[in-house]
Amino acid sequence: MGRRRRGGRPINGWLVIDKDEGITSTAVVAAVRRLTQAQKVGHGGTLDPLATGVLPIALGEATKTVPFVMDATKSYGFTVRFGEARDTDDSEGAVTATSPSRPETAAIALALERFRGTILQVPPSYAAVKIDGERAYDLARRGEEVVLAPRPVEIHALELVDRPDADHARFTMTCGKGAYVRAIARDLGRVLGCHGHVTALRRSSVGCFAVEDGITLDVLEQMVGNDTLLQTLVPLSTALADIPALAVTEPQAQRLRAGQAIRAAARLLQGEREADTIRVQLAGEVVALARFDGEWVSPLRVFNL
Repeated sequence: MGRRRRGGRPINGWLVIDKDEGITSTAVVAAVRRLTQAQKVGHGGTLDPLATGVLPIALGEATKTVPFVMDATKSYGFTVRFGEARDTDDSEGAVTATSPSRPETAAIALALERFRGTILQVPPSYAAVKIDGERAYDLARRGEEVVLAPRPVEIHALELVDRPDADHARFTMTCGKGAYVRAIARDLGRVLGCHGHVTALRRSSVGCFAVEDGITLDVLEQMVGNDTLLQTLVPLSTALADIPALAVTEPQAQRLRAGQAIRAAARLLQGEREADTIRVQLAGEVVALARFDGEWVSPLRVFNL
């Protein structure tokens, strides 16, 4: 989530960082903060150090929209190595079991049916899930037993795209919030009777943020040096594109900014209303996130742009 620092530049918007392998999401946030000198910086969904690809970074008032990005649909490409289980469920961990068995390609494709739709998934032991206030990965690194309950996750699509050799298979996956690719690799290996773990992982999209629009930290440093940073910022409102919008007047916007409710007709909403939360806009700029009960619009989060 966003972190406040004294001073700094009042920069508001999103950066789509194409994260390199070997760096943590927290380290990316620290690098962006150092380079941009933004007052507040946060990220929209952790990537493991092994993983590369889309890591949306929120600056300034955009940090207030992080929860909406965290809830967004995500897409991945990844490689599974069969024959080994690892304690982290990826190649960075220690080997915990091996098997001489290797699955047939047809068996892999058939097994994927078990992992589509709404499934129950146990997160990896080395995960950011909290247990009694502590991250599971901190407990695991200390050698403590990690017991995580299965939880429902939504796997929208999961496809086998390549079988380069007997030991490896490549997949693509699109999923909802909270689904772990590493858990898919682990459980697929178990179903196939041969163990499995992730050796490569690349996130191609998070909601409306796509890897094609991403920049590396090196490119970001060049943009800051050339004073072209603002040209690559994605507007704050982009993260809220799927939320119904309500256009208001300046007097109405002032009331909302002051924490007061306004009246509005449901027919004035733009977009399909699937929840009570809407975005309120003035001349295309987001004024607030608000709760709408069909008559009254009450501000939840106000944006100071």
